[in-house]
Amino acid sequence: MAVSIADIQKLRKMTGAGLADCKKALTEADGDLNRAVELVRERGLALAAKRSDRETSNGCVLVKKGEGFAAMVAIKCETDFVAAGKDFIGLTEEILDAAIAAKAKSIDEVKALKLANGDDAETAVKHRSGISGEKMEIDGYNFIEGANVEVYDHMGKHTLCTMVQLNNNNEEVGHKVAMQVAAMKPVALDETCVPQNVKDEELRVAIEKTKEEQIERQVNVALKKAGINPAHVDSDDHIESNTAKGWLTPEQAQQARDIKKTVAEEAAGKLNEQMIQNIAKGRMNKFFKENCLVDQEFQFGDGDKASVAQWMASQDKDLKITDYKRFSLSAD
Repeated sequence: MAVSIADIQKLRKMTGAGLADCKKALTEADGDLNRAVELVRERGLALAAKRSDRETSNGCVLVKKGEGFAAMVAIKCETDFVAAGKDFIGLTEEILDAAIAAKAKSIDEVKALKLANGDDAETAVKHRSGISGEKMEIDGYNFIEGANVEVYDHMGKHTLCTMVQLNNNNEEVGHKVAMQVAAMKPVALDETCVPQNVKDEELRVAIEKTKEEQIERQVNVALKKAGINPAHVDSDDHIESNTAKGWLTPEQAQQARDIKKTVAEEAAGKLNEQMIQNIAKGRMNKFFKENCLVDQEFQFGDGDKASVAQWMASQDKDLKITDYKRFSLSAD
């Protein structure tokens, strides 16, 4: 049977599907609008399932604060074209509003939230996937409960969002600290908040790197005494290529290999453990300064070298950060 343009447009408004898909569904449903809606959705879910193994590297992240509750949600898709679409952003906003209204505490709660059309959030995203032709998924969710929260959408591009909570109300400070979180991607609020497994791994790397540097220093001294440029023999590939170029004689190449092996073994057995620990501790202090929010150099002050904590104290001596959240679509 023939279907009217008015019914096609109505179905499109109800489902978001393309004109051709709406016309096909109405034709198959003999003009029954409710049945046509079901057909559009069923096909959308089927197409979404077929795309489940695709990669999603784009998407939309939105953040908003409500009364005593702030949240951010991320929905991923395959291309930036779809990510920038009005319908995709609108769906993300609808899910975020529902999450704030329900004060959802986990991504599973968000996926189960009922939206205006009766779908849960996860199903709504699958329907949108079937319409757009791209895989989509709810990929991230963060929340902060309580007052004094400021939110920030970096450059308004919906790809990086942050939230910061202070112990007292100060919108200007909260906004600037939220910008700091976006720019400097801290791993924790302060040293005490860094997970122990992260501390252990950083210390292990610091110790190993320090040992390698101490051994390399002694090897380089021995190479220089033998009249060999350490830069010419810093790897087997360099030794071979520099020998081929005539920068090293075959005898020097072998001598370099012998020195690197014997001196490295001797140096490894004579390392000063206390010195190693002291240097590693210095590396850890640098790690905390660069990665803990309150210890980072504040990026939005008046040019002085104050830490975030110091800058905040200059604004209000009693002001503290109590929590923060950050989500980025990029692998930073």
